[in-house]
Amino acid sequence: MSEIFLLNERSLATAEDFVPAPEPVRSARDEALAAGAPTPSNGVTTALTFLCRVLDAKAVVEVGTGTGTSGLAMFAGMNPDGVLTSIDSEADWQLSAKQAFGAQGIATRRFRLIPGSPLDVLNNLRDSAYDLVLINGDKLEYVEYIAQAERLLRRGGVVVANDALWHNLVADPTDESDESVIIREALAAVTGNDAFTPVLLPLGEGLLAAVRN
Repeated sequence: MSEIFLLNERSLATAEDFVPAPEPVRSARDEALAAGAPTPSNGVTTALTFLCRVLDAKAVVEVGTGTGTSGLAMFAGMNPDGVLTSIDSEADWQLSAKQAFGAQGIATRRFRLIPGSPLDVLNNLRDSAYDLVLINGDKLEYVEYIAQAERLLRRGGVVVANDALWHNLVADPTDESDESVIIREALAAVTGNDAFTPVLLPLGEGLLAAVRN
């Protein structure tokens, strides 16, 4: 019987940095770090570009605008006429994202930056109208975001949840912090739901992706 080898830290780091981020994405990430805004890792941003390209995404919802890092990554893979709807409670971060999008010549008609409570905004979006839903917001609301994604996605659309292994705590059964418990519940809501076909990728702090069946 052949032996199964698990990836070590060096191999995981190679996968994380396998595709270099474009300069605009790197700049947005640097600004996010300076502003204390959450920002996805290089491996996560390249995965987002890949998924949007595979889906030829024309309608994307993002929970957690930040300073535009993930938005720029998704625009790089989206259909040229695709529209991003991005929600964040931090209006200052969204202003930075708007400036980052404009600097790359992305027309204002291609994005809607909506400040406010993500759950309130998601409730007003149309059923089965979106190709991809990115969850990168409040960890304590991940279960509700997954439920909204099931409603919002078309068949064949993809929900992506960043930080699905949150600080290496989700995989630790002894950790009962609120974020870990809620993220575990969100993962279970996907794996236990026939509406999704999921995969969990070891990029960033864990990247959950699930196709809407």
